Amino acid sequence: MDELRRELCEHGRRAAALGLVIGTSGNLSARDGDLVAVTPSGVALDRLRPEECPIVDLDGRVVEGDRKPSSETAMHLALYASTGAGAVVHTHSVFATVVASTMTELPPIHYNALLLGGAVRVAPYATYGTPELAENVRRALEGRQAALMASHGGVTIGATLEQAFEAARLLEWLCEVYVRALGVGAPAVLTEEQLVAVIERAFTG
Repeated sequence: MDELRRELCEHGRRAAALGLVIGTSGNLSARDGDLVAVTPSGVALDRLRPEECPIVDLDGRVVEGDRKPSSETAMHLALYASTGAGAVVHTHSVFATVVASTMTELPPIHYNALLLGGAVRVAPYATYGTPELAENVRRALEGRQAALMASHGGVTIGATLEQAFEAARLLEWLCEVYVRALGVGAPAVLTEEQLVAVIERAFTG
């Protein structure tokens, strides 16, 4: 788990540098078997040290560390239970939050949306840290690598922390493209046929 703790700190600093999180907002976790390393509550991710990251079991009990786990730990654990992911990244990035505060989904206006599973759903609003929010996000993530959280931010999953982090970067890019496109005109949404053609080309080379 020491390596996962170091990875959390590394990606926490990257997330802060890229503006994906601000201050103590946002949280990350990574799983190894029945244990999960998670960022702590109330610590800025750009100043996080490995020993400050608590280790919890899949029921949320702290098994190592003195810090209180992130308030969104229940959501992370719910996603591990339902998706089999190896890591979860939750951000409060600007463009993702804009879309999450105004839309019911992020439509696929660029084919890279397929890397996240297609249109990104917006989970209905619920108070942070609650079982209701965890359930809403779980449903929004079905068949996807990313979801938005109404009036809150974004969440991504991956087999590794690096994959989940890159999905978070892509989610923010797609949201920014969409928001900026709205300033020019109505963005063209790719059709199912166009998306299928991209998938077919990817498999045929």
